[in-house]
Amino acid sequence: MSDKRRVDEPTGTETVGHEWDGIEELDTPMPRWWLLTLYATIVWAIGYVILYPAIPMLNSASEGLLGWSSRGDYAIEVAERQKELEPIRAALVSGDINAMGSDPQLLQQAIEGGRSAFKVHCVQCHGSGAAGSKGYPNLNDDDWLWGGDLETIEYTLIHGIRNPDHDQTRFSQMPAFGKDGILQANEIQDLVSYVRVVSGREKQSAAATRGAALFETNCAVCHGADGTGDRVQGAPNLTDAISLYGLDRASLTDTITNARYGVMPRWGQRLDPATIRMLAAYVHSLGGGEKPLVVAPATEASAEGGNDEQS
Repeated sequence: MSDKRRVDEPTGTETVGHEWDGIEELDTPMPRWWLLTLYATIVWAIGYVILYPAIPMLNSASEGLLGWSSRGDYAIEVAERQKELEPIRAALVSGDINAMGSDPQLLQQAIEGGRSAFKVHCVQCHGSGAAGSKGYPNLNDDDWLWGGDLETIEYTLIHGIRNPDHDQTRFSQMPAFGKDGILQANEIQDLVSYVRVVSGREKQSAAATRGAALFETNCAVCHGADGTGDRVQGAPNLTDAISLYGLDRASLTDTITNARYGVMPRWGQRLDPATIRMLAAYVHSLGGGEKPLVVAPATEASAEGGNDEQS
């Protein structure tokens, strides 16, 4: 290997002076157009750094002489859109929620707004299709714990369920019959048999007969003598095929033994009244909403709808 520079005779170009195994490298000058492009990009980069936010700092970045930022543009767009929506939002909160159906266009706007809000705030628990999962209600059916008309849905959204720091929250508490020693394991199994009989899952048996007596003593005060539930207390209907935690023997045993304590946030402290009304309209429209809205004939089919249980 040598370090001697020389002029390559065939090309007339000087070498860089390095040789390896007979191979040399020519010191060919860069094309003028390439150099001009490089210098132009350097000038452009310096100008960009001066005019726009570019240099990272401890808590932010340099603002640039123009004071422009993508976040600023986004904030302006959001503010403009909010200004466009102000009349709609004002109309939503100005009147009785049950009268929303009297304006089909406003109702449709509320439903679409609620659909967007649902994707942001509710899908984490209820799922993207609002079908829920174990412990999280399916909002597409017509089974309710607290009620399914617009006004009731709005109240549930505002005050939440089992928020101990809020006096107006929805609240119900089922005793932990096994954990607290109220019933013995065999008695709990009799109760399970009775619940499965009244829900149509099992045929009548001696265990279910014993469970009926236990139910009357321990459970009828909340679920009713016939097991159809009580919305004032948020006690579910045990006679249908819908259950928040499951109607198989294992799930029922766990529920009766340890009780359940599902919690829903109170959105009244997080969302504005118009957004909550939009959510109520969307949830009501999903398939099980009670007290169908009275709307113009052209939009009646699209405005009727509903939700499901809220616990």
